[in-house]
Amino acid sequence: MKFLDVAKVYAASGAGGNGCVAFRREKFIEYGGPYGGDGGRGGDVVAEAVENLNTLIDYRFQQHVKAKSGEGGKGKVMTGANGDDAVMKVPVGTQIYEEDGETLIADLAEPGQRVRLLRGGNGGFGNAHFKSSTNQAPDFAMPGQAAQEAVFILKLKLIADAGLIGMPNAGKSTFLARVSAARPRIADYPFTTLEPQLGVVKIDDSDFVLADLPGLIEGAHEGVGLGGRFLGHAERCATILHLVDGTGDAVARTYKTIRRELEAYGEGLAHKPEIVALNKIDALSEKELVKKKAALEKACGHKVHALSGVSGEGVSSVLRAMARQIDARRAERAAGKPVTMRALVTRAERQGVNFTAPVVPPSPKAAADKVQAPEAGLVAVKGARPFQAPGKKKAAKAEKSQPKPKAKAKALAGGKAKARPKPARHSAKQQAKKKAARR
Repeated sequence: MKFLDVAKVYAASGAGGNGCVAFRREKFIEYGGPYGGDGGRGGDVVAEAVENLNTLIDYRFQQHVKAKSGEGGKGKVMTGANGDDAVMKVPVGTQIYEEDGETLIADLAEPGQRVRLLRGGNGGFGNAHFKSSTNQAPDFAMPGQAAQEAVFILKLKLIADAGLIGMPNAGKSTFLARVSAARPRIADYPFTTLEPQLGVVKIDDSDFVLADLPGLIEGAHEGVGLGGRFLGHAERCATILHLVDGTGDAVARTYKTIRRELEAYGEGLAHKPEIVALNKIDALSEKELVKKKAALEKACGHKVHALSGVSGEGVSSVLRAMARQIDARRAERAAGKPVTMRALVTRAERQGVNFTAPVVPPSPKAAADKVQAPEAGLVAVKGARPFQAPGKKKAAKAEKSQPKPKAKAKALAGGKAKARPKPARHSAKQQAKKKAARR
């Protein structure tokens, strides 16, 4: 599969469906009226990061992505179907830019991450939506919203834990083939590696992904050679392994040349943790090895590892040093992520909350009228009836049904309470006579 890390995509969302103008005319329905449904919603354009991709080659042949439009409304107040979304599946580590290639829209750095690039148009309302008491037969409907169109630039930055950099023919591909199952192209001429290669490295209890980048030469940040184009894949690395060819004449000058290119490129590459290793020591004598290692340590200012990608000498110590820095970076990322705990709600609390009630903030007057009850801890509002427990309601009703003290005293004394005279009720014959007399 060909490696492609930059692609240009023309995308368009779906348009909304038009509303329908229809009227209801049935045999036993005296008053028909508007009967048109709404249009369906157009589909969105969504980008999703998936794990089983490592190149953007799919968008070399499919440069146009378009979502489906929504269907128009129909009679009988039927809403049209919504349009399907267009999902752009991209590798993990893809950055999406606007057409200028500089304005970043999204950075899909985690598997399963999704982002909506374009929103589909809403469907138009049918004439049934506009029915009212003053407009009982509307003969118009709304059209659906238009689709959105845009051009996006996709740039892939591989997710690797460590990166290999160095001059051409520094032995980077040989080292990758030695420590992993990757089989990059190896030859005795410069620029053998034309595209980044990935390999999984396992050492002790750790495993990480190692990326082999094309060789760097002087002026790479200005477009000379190939390495400057692929330096973006090293931006996400936790550490960088800088291989220096031990068979060269001036190892210190070679190291400083690569460091200048990293500083000129920017994006924080010059400040990443670096492990410097002198490669191809199997072709050096003991005296040359000591001399070149001392010159390289003076140039970089820290310890230099000596290894041979062919014989495997010194490879394990370099891998362990890389694993320690990668594990430290992973621990920092894990510690920096906030741990969110879901609040536990008991069954009684869940039943005591009305989730459907609208949330309305209390007025200042109501807040001022609230008085804290001293015993039960309840909040009482002026003008409201006092709180009674459910078990005390029956006792209150029984107390009301008992006779008053004065009536009870008269009953004990043998007297009868004077009853109020009832209004006289006339019979139907008497009422009829009165009506006749009035006439």
